[in-house]
Amino acid sequence: MAYDGLFTRKMVESLQFLVGGRIHKINQPENDTLLVVIRQNRKNHQLLLSIHPSFARMHLTNKKYDNPFDPPMFARVFRKHIEGGIVKALRQIGNDRRVEIDVQSKDEIGDTIYRTIILEIMGKHSNLILVDEQRKILEGFKHLTPNTNQYRTVMPGFQYETPPTQNKINPFEIIGNNVLQYIDFNSGKIARQLLDHFEGFSPLITTEIVNRKQFMTTDTLPEAFDEVINEINAEPTPVFHKNHETGKEDFYFMKLNQFYDDMIEYDSLHDLLDRYYDARGERERVKQRANDLVKFVQQQLHKYQNKLNKLLDEQEGTKEKELQQLYGELITANIYRIKQGDKTLTALNYYTGEDVTIPLNPTKAPAVNAQNYYKKYNKLKTREHELHHQISLTKENINYFESIEQQLAHISVDDINDIRDELAEQGYMKQRKQSKKKKKQTLQLQEYRSSDGDTIMVGKNNKQNDYLTNKLAKKHQLWFHTQDIPGSHVVILSDEPSEETIREAAMLSGYFSKAGNSAQIPVDFTEIKHVHKPSGAKPGFVTYDNQKTLYATPDYDHIQKMKVK
Repeated sequence: MAYDGLFTRKMVESLQFLVGGRIHKINQPENDTLLVVIRQNRKNHQLLLSIHPSFARMHLTNKKYDNPFDPPMFARVFRKHIEGGIVKALRQIGNDRRVEIDVQSKDEIGDTIYRTIILEIMGKHSNLILVDEQRKILEGFKHLTPNTNQYRTVMPGFQYETPPTQNKINPFEIIGNNVLQYIDFNSGKIARQLLDHFEGFSPLITTEIVNRKQFMTTDTLPEAFDEVINEINAEPTPVFHKNHETGKEDFYFMKLNQFYDDMIEYDSLHDLLDRYYDARGERERVKQRANDLVKFVQQQLHKYQNKLNKLLDEQEGTKEKELQQLYGELITANIYRIKQGDKTLTALNYYTGEDVTIPLNPTKAPAVNAQNYYKKYNKLKTREHELHHQISLTKENINYFESIEQQLAHISVDDINDIRDELAEQGYMKQRKQSKKKKKQTLQLQEYRSSDGDTIMVGKNNKQNDYLTNKLAKKHQLWFHTQDIPGSHVVILSDEPSEETIREAAMLSGYFSKAGNSAQIPVDFTEIKHVHKPSGAKPGFVTYDNQKTLYATPDYDHIQKMKVK
């Protein structure tokens, strides 16, 4: 993972300016996140401490969080002991992902007390603990009892014990060739051996060391090790890396040679983490609150796709109708040759000039045999017409749920209920019970500002798409949509947009589509007056003509810069 012991080291170094600051406020906006607002240098700094199983971290954030009206007990304990206190020290333990923040505060009667916040970043075992000056636990976010953990107990009143370690070596205590004593070249897997021996190393940095030289030998390994350690000790260069060939992406505090594709530099480690975790955190919150909705949409898609396959198989069977009609015609034309009891009739097919053998029912009269074939023909013809209608409806439903699936990949938490209401209105789900006093919600379209200052609006669900295209936009303004790919409606709210604005609108259209992670996405655009909503069509469905096509490759960071908060 990118947030390893080395990254923790750089983060702690970047936060040293907070020492001497006063803890102004403590909030717990999410179940696994604590925000400590520290006043320093006449400015408030939001220190985020997260023990999320996938996103555990510590950094300053500029993001605005909604805090619960009734704070959780964990936040109340922290407020009681350290709110108003002075940060006396902020340190990393060894080279591990453990950080301690010493706070000098006052108790209820005004006596000076000392408290320590301990952040343990350990994946799903991450924890946030508050201890007193004797290292006795006052509160821990995750309580560990002797029944649930054999190594230590994390409960109020117990003495704090450090997590079990693997007795690894601090890499900053190793110089040059000394690294060789920990490596067995005969065993191979040098990166794995480095990971097993050195504290704070992650697969990301051990892979980087190995990749610095073409071959790992007793000469090249110390060189590569020292080279990387020297870069680690230098001033940080916060970067986001992405390799389009492998799809791998990660952040780090230095440039990594193993990534040879896109690289974006940031002003600080804090800006980097805000960018990296913001989208992922939002997706996680949406996933938690819309999990049942995602499953429902996937089930509906699966159901209609299976139905379409069965309908197409049935449609293939109706192609026999022409043969049934031919048999009826040939029996009628050759009825004088057929005798009661004949099992077949061989007659000339006057369409092809070839003989055809027609099965007959020997118990039926020749005229009845002809009528039976005509009945089969009419039955198949009627069935074909009905199948054509059912296939059309099924494809329409598939397109509809594919569009919903695409929207679920981009919505915010606030948009979830709009999609639930839409599915209920279309009869796919039960209507939610709503308060009679509930005010009518206004549609919150996502707004972007182009490089040339033009406003670009994006609909994030079908209700927003309909409103944007059919009500908000003017007839001469440009409308964008991915070609034959489920996606959002995008409109430039300008009568004369520049070429750059058109290109950026096409990029937004590509990003907010099912092909959002692809390159060279075909995007159609035309004037609003050429976009039409058929009568009775589902929400968000339109037809259009007189379009032109652009090919766009989404650039996430450029899109984020265009976004109007």
